[in-house]
Amino acid sequence: MAGIYIHIPFCKQACYYCNFYFSTSLKKKDELLDCLIQEIDLRKSELNNDTIETIYFGGGTPSILSTQEINRLIDAVYSNFSVVENPEITLEANPDDLSEEKIIELSKSKINRLSIGVQSFFEHDLKLMNRAHNADEAIKSLQLATQYFSNISVDLIYGIPDCTNEQWRTNIQTALSFGVPHISSYALTVEPETALASFIKKGVIKNVDDDKAEEQFVILTEELNKANFIHYELSNFGKEGFFSKNNSAYWLGKSYLGIGPAAHSFNGKQRSWNVQNNAIYIKKINQKELPIQRETLSVTDNYNEYVMTGLRTIWGVSLLKIERDFGENYSKYLQLQSKKFIKQELLYIENDVLKTTKKGKFLSDGLASDLFMLNLA
Repeated sequence: MAGIYIHIPFCKQACYYCNFYFSTSLKKKDELLDCLIQEIDLRKSELNNDTIETIYFGGGTPSILSTQEINRLIDAVYSNFSVVENPEITLEANPDDLSEEKIIELSKSKINRLSIGVQSFFEHDLKLMNRAHNADEAIKSLQLATQYFSNISVDLIYGIPDCTNEQWRTNIQTALSFGVPHISSYALTVEPETALASFIKKGVIKNVDDDKAEEQFVILTEELNKANFIHYELSNFGKEGFFSKNNSAYWLGKSYLGIGPAAHSFNGKQRSWNVQNNAIYIKKINQKELPIQRETLSVTDNYNEYVMTGLRTIWGVSLLKIERDFGENYSKYLQLQSKKFIKQELLYIENDVLKTTKKGKFLSDGLASDLFMLNLA
C-alpha cells in the first residue's frame, strides 16, 4: 500500500510564519495543473504497482482550486494507479474558501476528509499570523463542513505571542464543540527568512516563548485526553478510527509519491524532491523530464529516520525491528544512548519498544536527535 501527495503551490496571501513553497500569483495555475497530470502519468511506474490507499492535497492552499480542477487530478490518479475501494482522500482547506456551495460540491466528489486550517478562533492571533480568513469565517466553515463531512481535522497553533493559556483553552474547546474527530496542533515556529522572523528581529512582534509553548502543549494533551482523543503522534490527536491514514503511513515508513513543485517522495530506499520553482517545474514537465533530485539512503539514514518518526508516535521504536533491519550494532547503540533518558524518565521500554513518557513527549524530536548515529560513510 502507498500514498500520493499532490502539492498545490498557490496561496491568496503569505502567512508570516510559513516557509513552505508557494506563490501568491495564480497566473500559471492552469498550466501547472496540466503539468501535475503529466507528472502523475510520467511517474506511474515508480511505486512498483503498489495499490494507492491515500491521496492527499497539500500546499500552499489546495482549496483555492475549483472542485472541477480537484476532480481532474483525482481522475488522473485513478487512470494511472490501482486505488483501493475506499481510499482516504484529504483536502487541506482554508476557512475563507469553504462557502456552503463549495462544501456541497466537495461532498459530492471523491474527497472524503477535510483538513481545515483554522489555527486560532481569535482575531488578534489571525492578524498576527497574516491568515487569509477571520474568526467568523473559521466558525462558519466548521458549522457548514460538519453538516456534510464526518471526517474533519482542525489545525490549531499554540505558543502564539500574547495568546494566554485561557484563550488557548478556548481555542481547543471551540474546536471540540463542533464534534470534529481529529485535531492537528503545532507550536508557532520562527523559521529563518520568513516575515515572522523579520518582524521579531525588528521588535514589531514579540518573540515566541518556548516555556509558554510547552505549557500550552500540556494543556492541549490534557484537554484532548479528557475528550477521548488518542495522542497518536506528537502533533496529532484523533478519535478511534479517525487517525490520518496519510500521515500514519509516512510515520510507519510506507512509500509515498509527491507530485508538484517542492513535493517530496519516499520509496523505502530513496528520498526524492521536486524543484521549488513553478516556472522550471512547468518547463521540465512539458519537455517530458522530471525536475527531481534523488538521494539513496544508507543504513544509518534509514535507522535515524525510523528513530525520529517512531519516537513521535504511539507505536514507538521497536528494538526487535532495529536489530532485524539494521543489525546488532545499531540495537546496542540505541539501548546505550537511551539509558540516560530512561533514567531521567523521558523514555521507557515496554514490550521491547522504546517510547517517550508523558514528560518526554514534547521533547521527542530533541531526544531522537540524541539517539541518531553519525553517518560516517
